Amino acid sequence: MNGATSVSLALQTVLASLDDSKAEKIVPIDLRGKSVIGDHMVIASGRSHRHVTAVADQLLRALKESGHGNNAKVEGLSSGDWVLIDTGDIIIHIFRPEVREFYNIEKMWQSPELDGETVH
Repeated sequence: MNGATSVSLALQTVLASLDDSKAEKIVPIDLRGKSVIGDHMVIASGRSHRHVTAVADQLLRALKESGHGNNAKVEGLSSGDWVLIDTGDIIIHIFRPEVREFYNIEKMWQSPELDGETVH
């Protein structure tokens, strides 16, 4: 399996897991050509601290079971306000709604491209 196919399958795993765990407002963002931090970013919300933590736990299990999360790095799992999961190719942010609204990171990453200029 080549790298692009593996990343595509990992992204499908992420999106399916978030949907299965009832994450809200799931927004996938293609980072290819925009940044070297990863190929994709996915932003989602949970309804409460407990829901954010449960969504993240289920996602980590799904990634490991599919062979895509063995080296994933996780931040914020204990607080449940904002959990960041970095698989290397895909960066996943799971927020409580208030925290997501405050940081509004999808606005930054979905900004329009400027001709010939680097945004990030």
